[in-house]
Parts: sequence; structure tokens; C-alpha cells
Amino acid sequence: MIAVVPVSLRRIQEASMRFLSRAISRPFAAAALLTVAAAGFASAVAAQTPAAQTPSKELNLYTTREPGLIQPLLDSFTGETGIKVNTVFLRDGLLERVKAEGERSPADLLMTADSGNLIDLVLGDVTQGVKSKSLESAIPPHLRGRTGHWFALSLRDRVLYAERSLKLAGFRYEDLAKPEWKGRICLRSGQHPYNISLIAAMIAHKGEAKTEVWLRAVKANLARKATGGDRDVARDILAGICDIGIANAYYAGRMKSAPEGSEQRRWGDAIQVVRPVFAGGGTHVNISGAAVARHAPNRANAVRLLEYLVSDRAQSAYAQANYESPVKKGVTLDPIVAGFGPLKVDPLPLADIVKHRARASALVDRVGFDE
Repeated sequence: MIAVVPVSLRRIQEASMRFLSRAISRPFAAAALLTVAAAGFASAVAAQTPAAQTPSKELNLYTTREPGLIQPLLDSFTGETGIKVNTVFLRDGLLERVKAEGERSPADLLMTADSGNLIDLVLGDVTQGVKSKSLESAIPPHLRGRTGHWFALSLRDRVLYAERSLKLAGFRYEDLAKPEWKGRICLRSGQHPYNISLIAAMIAHKGEAKTEVWLRAVKANLARKATGGDRDVARDILAGICDIGIANAYYAGRMKSAPEGSEQRRWGDAIQVVRPVFAGGGTHVNISGAAVARHAPNRANAVRLLEYLVSDRAQSAYAQANYESPVKKGVTLDPIVAGFGPLKVDPLPLADIVKHRARASALVDRVGFDE
């Protein structure tokens, strides 16, 4: 038996040519040696050819959303697909982290709790475009990037908390500036991203000059310094400090579903929720959303998770567990959220709102809103 020892392709080819030239005078030896050469050549090629890769069964999610809010959805996705989701929670600095990691970043999917941070990822060149019929059919055009670089997954409408006896049908954001509300409004800091987003939307609708007039009038109507959080608006309405305020709807859902007799339940029971609109527009919404990372090592799995998150099951889970509104139409809402009335989402593209954030922040400082 002749042993075949792996050698380089170049040496095999040179040996083959030498012995081929002697094939006429030594046919049997040439045939044997050609067999050896062929076997060695096949062995060398096999050694230099990468083995077929098994599709990955995991993905890496970088998220600024509290893990507890999305973990049930991720567990459900894993149970349905067998794909494990490794979660990295980053309260701040998501863009900086991914940029620092560069091409070696293990991040597959990037998830944020507001539109500004999400679009900052796109502008920071750490995302890639996705073309998906499932995503495009589930998410309206104004709630996703035109080139597929970002997608909204749930809606966080900015609503009016109000003392329960007030009649406020047809309330508009512009009405916050009316003299009748002097000393009756509570708000958190104007510089908070939720309020910056609302002010940026007002700039997009009305222009900066008219928005400044409006914001100065809102400040004049404050019952106390702009501070605290959204739930503090409900607390202060219960305490009689103010009558109305602006906050996110999902906080009201959490307060109204808190245990009977708890402090937060008392706050929730003290208020009604009204969905204001812009004159000629709809209710302002912020979003939670996600984008596929530019250098995603498990891109297909990232897209699959995105598509799962806009499925009826996942969208219903957003609505039932987090008291957020789904981006997909026809999904069953939590009864508390449904009780807030129909949501007419402002059709202004989120990208058009986000570009006014810097001007909105400067305006807050110029009018001394938080002073």
C-alpha cells in the first residue's frame, strides 16, 4: 500500500508534470504515480477549503430598554425559533460603545427607548439597511426609515393627565398656552427627551418663532417648577397642586393597574387621560425601536427577531405588558389603554421631528423653562 502524505499544491503539480513526460516509456509507473498525485491533490484541496458553516443559533442584542420590559418577548422568540438572545443592557453610551468596537463589534441588533437615540445610531453610521416585506407591511412608512435602517416597534404617546371632573374633549397641545390654565399645569423638565421630542414636533409643525411664543406661555402657566417625572404629574394633580399636565400614556397604565390601595394606584385613579392632537395633525408619539448593526455577525437572526417583534403575538405583548400602543393595526390593546380612547398618530415623519431636537433644547434654555 502506498501512503499519501499531504504536500503543497505547487509541489504536487511539479511532480505530476515530471512524471507525465515519462509516461510513454514507463506507462505503469506513471499511472501509479498519477493516482498518488491525484489523491494528494484532493487531500490538499480539502485541507485548504473551509468546512460548511452551521447557521448560528444566537444573536447579540444591545439595548437601552430595561431588560425586564422586553425579556418575556425575547424568551418567547427563543422558544419559537431556538435562537438564543444574548442581551447587553446599556443605560447610556450605546452609540459610543458600538463605534469603539468597530468592525469587530458582536452587536447584531440595537434597540432604543426613543426615536432620537435610534436615529442617532443611523447618523453615526453603525446601522445597515434591511429590506423585509413583513416589516414594511406591519410598520407605517412614517414610523420606519426610508432605507430600512430603523424600525419603530411600539408607540409611546405623549398625552394629557387631567383632574377627573374636567371636560377636555378636543384638547390640543396648543391649548396649554391659553391663559385659562395659568398656575394649573405640571410638567417634568423641559430638557427631558420626552419633552424635547414634543417641542421639536411643535417646531416642525409651527416653526421656531411660534413655538417660542407657545413655550413661554406654557412656562407662565406652570403651577410649580418643571421637575420630577411623569408619574409626579399625577401625584401633584391628586394633591391639588395642578389640574393638568403632559406625560406618557404608559405610565398611566402602570399606575391604574397598580395594587389597590397603593400610592401609585391612588395617583392613577385621580386622573383621566386625554389624547391631545396638534392643530391639523395627530397625537405626538415617541417610540421604542431597533436597527440592525452595521457589522452584525448574525444578521439573519437579527432580522428574524425584528420580524417577530412586529408579529401579532409580540405586538399584543407590548400592549398588554407595557401599556404601550402597537405599531401594527388590529392588535388587541390592554383594556386600560383602550379606555384612553382612539389614538390618531401624528403623521409627521419621526425623522423630520428628530432633526429639530437641538433647536428645541436651545429654546428650552432660552426661555428659562426649567428655572
